Amino acid sequence: MTTIAVNKRANFDYVLTDKYEAGLVLTGAEVKSIKTGHLSLKGSFVTFKGTELHLTNADIPFYKFAGKAVNYDPRRSRKLLVKKSEIKTLLGKVKVKGLTLVPIRVYTKKRLIKLEFGVGRGKKEYDKREDIKKKDSNRAMKRLMRNIG
Repeated sequence: MTTIAVNKRANFDYVLTDKYEAGLVLTGAEVKSIKTGHLSLKGSFVTFKGTELHLTNADIPFYKFAGKAVNYDPRRSRKLLVKKSEIKTLLGKVKVKGLTLVPIRVYTKKRLIKLEFGVGRGKKEYDKREDIKKKDSNRAMKRLMRNIG
């Protein structure tokens, strides 16, 4: 599995509880563009449209060797392929106040392109500050241990 793109803000802005895997419905030029590493999950999110899941606001630029792009929208909504039973559980979780679906990373699994997304609750500002303090203290401890030993 080769990781293509990672949403770095996902773990910083959300407390992720469950993680799921989904396939993406893409055009041929989008697949080529993603496999060359041209994908951004910055500001993207997963939404429900009826009983289907869609990846919204993910930026996939048009593959430059694919010819002319007629009416191509790089930020269009892309359908996610998830089992019906998982969709039902996700719909129940999202109806709980404050939970949202956050894309975490896009990777290849054999020849397929997969999206890993999680169910998360938004962090408050003080939670983020505590995480930063913990990271700084751990970094300082490791630095001291390296200098002593």
